Amino acid sequence: MLACQRALFDIPREVCFLNAASWGPLPIAVQEAGRAAVGRKGQPWKLPGDFQAQQYERARKAAAALIGADPVDVALLPSVGYGVSTAGKVLNVARGSRVLVLQDDHSSPVLEWVSRAEAGGFKVETVRQPEDGDWTQAVLEAVERPGAEPLALVSISSVHWSDGGALDMPRIAAATKAKGSALLIDATHDAGIRPIDVKSLDPDFLIFPTYKWVLGPYGRAFMYVAKRRQNGVPLEQTAPARKSVSAEDTIYFRDTSYAEGARRYDMGERDHFVSLEMAAIGMEMMAGWGNAPIVARLSMLTDRLVDGLANSGVQVLDKKLRAPHVLSLKFPKGMATDLPKKLAAENVYAAPRLGRLRISPHVYNDEQDVDRFIEVFRKVAM
Repeated sequence: MLACQRALFDIPREVCFLNAASWGPLPIAVQEAGRAAVGRKGQPWKLPGDFQAQQYERARKAAAALIGADPVDVALLPSVGYGVSTAGKVLNVARGSRVLVLQDDHSSPVLEWVSRAEAGGFKVETVRQPEDGDWTQAVLEAVERPGAEPLALVSISSVHWSDGGALDMPRIAAATKAKGSALLIDATHDAGIRPIDVKSLDPDFLIFPTYKWVLGPYGRAFMYVAKRRQNGVPLEQTAPARKSVSAEDTIYFRDTSYAEGARRYDMGERDHFVSLEMAAIGMEMMAGWGNAPIVARLSMLTDRLVDGLANSGVQVLDKKLRAPHVLSLKFPKGMATDLPKKLAAENVYAAPRLGRLRISPHVYNDEQDVDRFIEVFRKVAM
C-alpha cells in the first residue's frame, strides 16, 4: 500500500480536504514547475528550438503510461468536451440507430450526442440509475435490450461522478464490440487510479483531464484514439495536424495531407509553456506510484469512512459496486442543504452532488483525515 504523500503537497494539517473529485491540489513540485515555466514564457528568446516538441512528447508519453497506450495514439486536448466533439466529427452514427449514455453522467459524453440526435436521425437512450447501484449490469441490459434499435455507440464515464459507481469496463467493452458498436469512455474519475489498458480494452476513444485525479492544471486533457479512428477530420484545422505546413520551410504549404497517428487531433495553440509541463509532472508522479498501491491506500481510507459512519443514518454503495476513491453518502430523508457549509466551517471539505455528499480522498489523505471527517460529520449532521 502506498504511504501517505501529504508531505509532497501544501496542505496544512488542520485542513481535511476530501474533494479530489472536484479538483486535486497541485503537488509542490507541480507548482514549482508552473512558476518556472511562467519565467520561461517571460523570456521566450531563451527557449531552445526543440523546447515545444519536447513538451508535447513528454506530456503525451506521461498520459499514455497511465492508460497502457502508445504515445503515438494520444492526442493533446484542452478538455474532455473537446475530445467528445472530435469523436462526434469522426464517428458516423447511422440514422435509425441509438447511442447509450448514463443518467446524470458528466455533460461531455452526453450533450454532444443529444445535440446531434435530431439532425442525425438517431436516438439517445439513457441508462437509468439503478436502484441497487450496479451500473455495469444496467448498461449490459441496455446493450442487449430486445427489440432495440441498432447500437451505434456507448458513450459513458467509467466511474460515475455523483454516486461513485464503478463500471466494469472490460465486460462492457466486450458487449459493445459484440454488437458492432463504438465505445467512448470518459475516464475523468478513473485514469491514474484504477488500472486501464486500452490495448486490451480497445475503446474507440478514451479521454481524461488532468485537473482532478492526476494532479495537474486546468485546461489540459488527453485522448486515446484507436488506430481505426485515426483517419478522420480533426475538430480544428491546424498546421501541426498536417504532414508539412511549416513557417521554417521555404514552402509553407508543402504537404497538407493529414499527419499520421492521433497527433492530427491535437488542439490548436498547443504551445502551453506553463501547463503542459505541470500536467506531465503530475501524471509521472501518479504512474510512479502505480495503480495497485494507490488503490490499496484509497480503498483503506474509504473503507475506514464506511466503518466510521455506521449507524449514522447514511447509505453507501456496496463495496463491490463503488470506486475505491469515491464514496457518496445518500440521505434517506434528504441531505441538509447547509451540510457542506457546516463541514467547511470546520475545515472539512466534501462536495454536494445530486442530493448526496461526495467524499473523495487522494494520496495526500490519511487516517487522521478520515477520523476527523467522521467526528465533524457526526457533530454537524446528526
